[in-house]
Amino acid sequence: MDKILITGASGFVGYNLYSYLESSYNVDSLCARYVINQSFKVSADAIIHLSGKAHDLKNVANPQEYYEANFELTKQLFDSFLQSNASIFIFMSTVKAVADVAEGIITEETIPNPKTHYGISKMQAENYILNQPLPEGKRVYILRPCMIHGPGNKGNLNLLYRLVSKNVPWPLAAFENQRSFLGIDNLCFVIQELINRNDILSGVYNVADDTSLSTNELIVLISKSQNKQPKTIVVPKKIISFFARIGDVFQLPLNSERLLKLTESYVVSNDKIISAIGKPLPFSAEEGFNKTFQSLNDVQ
Repeated sequence: MDKILITGASGFVGYNLYSYLESSYNVDSLCARYVINQSFKVSADAIIHLSGKAHDLKNVANPQEYYEANFELTKQLFDSFLQSNASIFIFMSTVKAVADVAEGIITEETIPNPKTHYGISKMQAENYILNQPLPEGKRVYILRPCMIHGPGNKGNLNLLYRLVSKNVPWPLAAFENQRSFLGIDNLCFVIQELINRNDILSGVYNVADDTSLSTNELIVLISKSQNKQPKTIVVPKKIISFFARIGDVFQLPLNSERLLKLTESYVVSNDKIISAIGKPLPFSAEEGFNKTFQSLNDVQ
Protein backbone atom coordinates (compact mmCIF):
# COMPACT_ATOMS: atom_id res chain seq x y z
CA MET A 1 0.00 0.00 0.00
CA ASP A 2 1.55 3.27 -1.16
CA LYS A 3 -0.80 6.26 -1.17
CA ILE A 4 -3.87 6.85 1.00
CA LEU A 5 -6.47 9.54 0.35
CA ILE A 6 -8.59 10.83 3.24
CA THR A 7 -11.68 13.00 2.94
CA GLY A 8 -12.64 15.01 6.00
CA ALA A 9 -9.03 15.15 7.16
CA SER A 10 -9.59 18.43 8.99
CA GLY A 11 -12.22 16.95 11.32
CA PHE A 12 -11.67 15.31 14.69
CA VAL A 13 -11.38 11.76 13.34
CA GLY A 14 -9.59 12.82 10.17
CA TYR A 15 -6.95 14.84 11.99
CA ASN A 16 -6.12 11.98 14.35
CA LEU A 17 -6.17 9.36 11.59
CA TYR A 18 -3.94 11.44 9.32
CA SER A 19 -1.39 11.81 12.13
CA TYR A 20 -1.61 8.09 12.92
CA LEU A 21 -0.98 6.96 9.33
CA GLU A 22 1.43 9.55 7.95
CA SER A 23 4.54 7.97 9.46
CA SER A 24 3.92 4.75 7.53
CA TYR A 25 2.19 5.85 4.32
CA ASN A 26 2.02 8.62 1.78
CA VAL A 27 -1.17 10.26 3.05
CA ASP A 28 -3.03 13.02 1.25
CA SER A 29 -6.31 14.81 1.94
CA LEU A 30 -9.18 15.48 -0.42
CA CYS A 31 -11.57 18.36 0.20
CA ALA A 32 -14.87 16.81 -0.86
CA ARG A 33 -18.13 18.74 -0.91
CA TYR A 34 -21.26 17.83 -2.80
CA VAL A 35 -21.70 19.53 -6.17
CA ILE A 36 -24.23 18.16 -8.64
CA ASN A 37 -22.86 15.94 -11.43
CA GLN A 38 -19.27 15.99 -10.19
CA SER A 39 -16.70 13.20 -10.21
CA PHE A 40 -13.32 12.89 -8.54
CA LYS A 41 -9.94 12.09 -9.96
CA VAL A 42 -8.66 9.40 -7.63
CA SER A 43 -4.92 8.90 -7.59
CA ALA A 44 -4.40 6.64 -4.59
CA ASP A 45 -4.36 3.01 -3.51
CA ALA A 46 -6.93 3.46 -0.75
CA ILE A 47 -9.70 5.97 -0.05
CA ILE A 48 -10.91 6.62 3.49
CA HIS A 49 -14.15 8.59 3.25
CA LEU A 50 -14.79 10.48 6.49
CA SER A 51 -16.35 13.64 5.12
CA GLY A 52 -20.02 14.18 5.86
CA LYS A 53 -22.53 15.99 8.03
CA ALA A 54 -22.67 14.91 11.65
CA HIS A 55 -25.73 14.81 13.86
CA ASP A 56 -26.96 18.31 14.76
CA LEU A 57 -27.76 18.57 18.48
CA LYS A 58 -29.39 21.98 18.00
CA ASN A 59 -31.75 20.67 15.31
CA VAL A 60 -31.27 23.71 13.09
CA ALA A 61 -29.81 21.99 10.02
CA ASN A 62 -31.70 21.72 6.75
CA PRO A 63 -32.53 18.01 6.24
CA GLN A 64 -31.38 18.22 2.62
CA GLU A 65 -27.85 18.95 3.85
CA TYR A 66 -27.64 15.45 5.35
CA TYR A 67 -28.64 13.72 2.12
CA GLU A 68 -26.26 15.78 0.01
CA ALA A 69 -23.27 15.45 2.36
CA ASN A 70 -23.78 11.86 3.54
CA PHE A 71 -25.52 10.16 0.62
CA GLU A 72 -25.04 12.02 -2.65
CA LEU A 73 -21.39 12.88 -2.00
CA THR A 74 -20.63 9.28 -1.01
CA LYS A 75 -22.24 8.05 -4.24
CA GLN A 76 -20.05 10.35 -6.30
CA LEU A 77 -16.87 9.36 -4.50
CA PHE A 78 -17.66 5.65 -4.61
CA ASP A 79 -18.45 5.80 -8.33
CA SER A 80 -15.10 7.52 -8.85
CA PHE A 81 -13.43 4.77 -6.80
CA LEU A 82 -14.98 2.07 -8.99
CA GLN A 83 -13.56 3.76 -12.09
CA SER A 84 -10.11 4.23 -10.55
CA ASN A 85 -7.11 2.00 -9.85
CA ALA A 86 -7.66 2.29 -6.09
CA SER A 87 -8.16 -1.08 -4.42
CA ILE A 88 -9.66 -0.15 -1.02
CA PHE A 89 -12.64 2.03 -0.11
CA ILE A 90 -13.44 2.64 3.57
CA PHE A 91 -16.69 4.47 4.34
CA MET A 92 -17.22 5.88 7.81
CA SER A 93 -20.88 5.31 8.57
CA THR A 94 -22.34 5.22 12.11
CA VAL A 95 -24.25 2.93 14.45
CA LYS A 96 -27.01 5.53 14.20
CA ALA A 97 -27.63 4.21 10.70
CA VAL A 98 -28.99 1.14 12.48
CA ALA A 99 -30.84 2.48 15.51
CA ASP A 100 -31.24 5.71 17.42
CA VAL A 101 -32.38 3.82 20.51
CA ALA A 102 -30.82 0.45 21.21
CA GLU A 103 -32.99 -2.48 22.17
CA GLY A 104 -30.50 -5.08 23.28
CA ILE A 105 -26.99 -5.28 21.86
CA ILE A 106 -26.46 -3.81 18.39
CA THR A 107 -24.78 -6.22 15.97
CA GLU A 108 -24.30 -6.26 12.21
CA GLU A 109 -27.35 -8.51 12.03
CA THR A 110 -29.62 -5.95 13.70
CA ILE A 111 -32.26 -4.81 11.20
CA PRO A 112 -31.63 -1.12 10.49
CA ASN A 113 -34.38 1.29 11.49
CA PRO A 114 -32.88 4.80 11.61
CA LYS A 115 -35.20 7.66 12.55
CA THR A 116 -33.12 10.81 12.03
CA HIS A 117 -32.02 12.43 8.77
CA TYR A 118 -28.44 11.76 9.88
CA GLY A 119 -28.98 8.03 10.33
CA ILE A 120 -31.19 7.63 7.27
CA SER A 121 -28.73 9.42 4.97
CA LYS A 122 -25.88 7.24 6.20
CA MET A 123 -27.93 4.09 5.66
CA GLN A 124 -28.82 5.21 2.13
CA ALA A 125 -25.10 5.57 1.43
CA GLU A 126 -24.43 2.11 2.85
CA ASN A 127 -27.14 0.55 0.70
CA TYR A 128 -25.84 2.23 -2.43
CA ILE A 129 -22.31 0.93 -1.83
CA LEU A 130 -23.47 -2.60 -1.05
CA ASN A 131 -25.70 -2.76 -4.13
CA GLN A 132 -22.94 -1.93 -6.64
CA PRO A 133 -21.07 -4.80 -8.31
CA LEU A 134 -17.54 -4.84 -6.91
CA PRO A 135 -14.80 -5.39 -9.51
CA GLU A 136 -12.24 -8.10 -8.81
CA GLY A 137 -9.31 -6.87 -6.77
CA LYS A 138 -11.26 -4.18 -4.94
CA ARG A 139 -12.31 -4.27 -1.30
CA VAL A 140 -14.94 -2.15 0.46
CA TYR A 141 -15.40 -1.67 4.20
CA ILE A 142 -18.33 0.10 5.83
CA LEU A 143 -17.48 0.98 9.41
CA ARG A 144 -20.15 1.75 11.98
CA PRO A 145 -18.41 3.35 14.94
CA CYS A 146 -20.18 4.24 18.17
CA MET A 147 -19.30 7.44 20.06
CA ILE A 148 -15.65 8.24 19.27
CA HIS A 149 -13.42 10.10 21.70
CA GLY A 150 -9.79 11.17 21.87
CA PRO A 151 -7.57 14.28 21.71
CA GLY A 152 -9.54 17.11 20.14
CA ASN A 153 -12.81 15.50 21.23
CA LYS A 154 -15.90 17.70 21.30
CA GLY A 155 -19.44 17.21 22.47
CA ASN A 156 -21.14 15.63 25.47
CA LEU A 157 -17.95 14.14 26.90
CA ASN A 158 -16.48 17.62 27.19
CA LEU A 159 -19.61 18.74 29.05
CA LEU A 160 -19.05 16.00 31.61
CA TYR A 161 -15.40 16.95 31.92
CA ARG A 162 -16.20 20.61 32.54
CA LEU A 163 -18.73 19.74 35.22
CA VAL A 164 -16.17 17.72 37.14
CA SER A 165 -13.52 20.42 36.63
CA LYS A 166 -15.82 22.99 38.24
CA ASN A 167 -16.56 20.65 41.17
CA VAL A 168 -20.22 20.53 40.16
CA PRO A 169 -21.82 17.35 41.58
CA TRP A 170 -23.08 15.00 38.88
CA PRO A 171 -26.87 15.34 39.15
CA LEU A 172 -27.85 12.34 37.01
CA ALA A 173 -26.60 9.57 39.28
CA ALA A 174 -30.15 8.18 39.48
CA PHE A 175 -29.85 7.06 35.86
CA GLU A 176 -28.19 3.66 35.39
CA ASN A 177 -27.01 2.85 31.87
CA GLN A 178 -24.37 1.08 29.81
CA ARG A 179 -22.84 2.60 26.68
CA SER A 180 -20.28 1.52 24.15
CA PHE A 181 -17.53 3.97 23.25
CA LEU A 182 -14.62 3.96 20.84
CA GLY A 183 -11.18 5.38 21.55
CA ILE A 184 -9.70 7.08 18.51
CA ASP A 185 -6.51 5.00 18.72
CA ASN A 186 -8.53 1.78 18.52
CA LEU A 187 -10.36 3.11 15.46
CA CYS A 188 -7.07 4.08 13.80
CA PHE A 189 -5.69 0.61 14.56
CA VAL A 190 -8.68 -1.07 12.91
CA ILE A 191 -8.38 1.10 9.80
CA GLN A 192 -4.67 0.38 9.52
CA GLU A 193 -5.36 -3.35 9.72
CA LEU A 194 -7.92 -3.06 6.91
CA ILE A 195 -5.41 -1.20 4.77
CA ASN A 196 -2.45 -3.48 5.46
CA ARG A 197 -4.12 -6.83 4.91
CA ASN A 198 -5.95 -8.54 2.06
CA ASP A 199 -7.45 -11.37 4.12
CA ILE A 200 -10.26 -9.32 5.68
CA LEU A 201 -13.47 -9.68 3.71
CA SER A 202 -15.38 -6.68 2.40
CA GLY A 203 -18.49 -5.85 4.38
CA VAL A 204 -20.09 -3.96 7.24
CA TYR A 205 -18.34 -3.84 10.61
CA ASN A 206 -19.30 -2.29 13.93
CA VAL A 207 -16.37 -0.66 15.70
CA ALA A 208 -16.37 -0.24 19.48
CA ASP A 209 -14.12 -0.77 22.48
CA ASP A 210 -14.30 -4.17 24.13
CA THR A 211 -16.28 -3.10 27.20
CA SER A 212 -19.14 -0.70 27.82
CA LEU A 213 -19.26 1.85 30.63
CA SER A 214 -21.98 3.71 32.49
CA THR A 215 -22.04 7.49 32.65
CA ASN A 216 -21.55 7.21 36.41
CA GLU A 217 -18.38 5.20 35.76
CA LEU A 218 -17.19 7.93 33.39
CA ILE A 219 -17.63 10.49 36.16
CA VAL A 220 -15.37 8.36 38.35
CA LEU A 221 -12.72 8.12 35.61
CA ILE A 222 -12.84 11.87 34.97
CA SER A 223 -12.51 12.56 38.68
CA LYS A 224 -9.49 10.26 38.95
CA SER A 225 -7.83 12.01 36.00
CA GLN A 226 -8.15 15.28 37.92
CA ASN A 227 -7.10 13.75 41.26
CA LYS A 228 -10.52 14.44 42.73
CA GLN A 229 -13.10 12.43 44.56
CA PRO A 230 -16.21 11.89 42.41
CA LYS A 231 -19.19 13.98 43.46
CA THR A 232 -22.65 12.71 42.59
CA ILE A 233 -26.15 13.43 43.79
CA VAL A 234 -29.29 11.44 43.17
CA VAL A 235 -31.96 13.80 41.84
CA PRO A 236 -35.30 12.13 41.04
CA LYS A 237 -35.60 11.35 37.35
CA LYS A 238 -38.89 13.23 37.01
CA ILE A 239 -37.29 16.46 38.21
CA ILE A 240 -34.36 16.09 35.79
CA SER A 241 -36.73 15.41 32.90
CA PHE A 242 -38.72 18.53 33.80
CA PHE A 243 -35.63 20.74 33.64
CA ALA A 244 -34.59 19.10 30.36
CA ARG A 245 -37.92 20.12 28.82
CA ILE A 246 -37.27 23.68 29.97
CA GLY A 247 -33.90 23.39 28.25
CA ASP A 248 -35.70 22.47 25.03
CA VAL A 249 -37.60 25.76 25.12
CA PHE A 250 -34.76 28.05 26.14
CA GLN A 251 -31.93 26.18 24.36
CA LEU A 252 -30.05 25.44 27.59
CA PRO A 253 -27.07 23.04 27.81
CA LEU A 254 -29.33 20.36 29.31
CA ASN A 255 -32.18 19.51 26.97
CA SER A 256 -34.17 16.35 26.30
CA GLU A 257 -31.90 15.09 23.53
CA ARG A 258 -28.71 15.66 25.52
CA LEU A 259 -30.27 14.04 28.58
CA LEU A 260 -31.05 10.98 26.49
CA LYS A 261 -27.51 10.82 25.14
CA LEU A 262 -26.04 11.12 28.64
CA THR A 263 -28.29 8.51 30.26
CA GLU A 264 -29.48 6.02 27.63
CA SER A 265 -28.05 2.54 27.24
CA TYR A 266 -26.50 1.83 23.86
CA VAL A 267 -24.30 -1.25 23.65
CA VAL A 268 -22.58 -2.26 20.42
CA SER A 269 -20.90 -5.60 19.71
CA ASN A 270 -17.45 -5.53 18.11
CA ASP A 271 -17.21 -9.32 17.80
CA LYS A 272 -17.26 -9.37 14.00
CA ILE A 273 -14.36 -6.94 13.46
CA ILE A 274 -12.26 -8.49 16.23
CA SER A 275 -12.79 -11.94 14.72
CA ALA A 276 -11.89 -10.66 11.24
CA ILE A 277 -8.70 -8.97 12.43
CA GLY A 278 -7.71 -11.83 14.71
CA LYS A 279 -5.98 -9.44 17.13
CA PRO A 280 -7.06 -7.64 20.30
CA LEU A 281 -7.58 -3.91 20.29
CA PRO A 282 -4.47 -2.09 21.56
CA PHE A 283 -6.28 -0.12 24.29
CA SER A 284 -8.93 -0.98 26.83
CA ALA A 285 -11.91 1.35 27.20
CA GLU A 286 -10.46 2.76 30.42
CA GLU A 287 -7.01 3.32 28.87
CA GLY A 288 -8.58 5.15 25.94
CA PHE A 289 -10.54 7.43 28.23
CA ASN A 290 -7.49 8.13 30.36
CA LYS A 291 -5.70 9.37 27.24
CA THR A 292 -8.67 11.51 26.26
CA PHE A 293 -8.97 13.03 29.72
CA GLN A 294 -5.24 13.69 29.84
CA SER A 295 -5.54 15.66 26.61
CA LEU A 296 -8.35 17.68 28.16
CA ASN A 297 -6.19 18.25 31.25
CA ASP A 298 -3.45 19.62 29.02
CA VAL A 299 -5.69 22.32 27.56
CA GLN A 300 -7.12 23.50 30.89
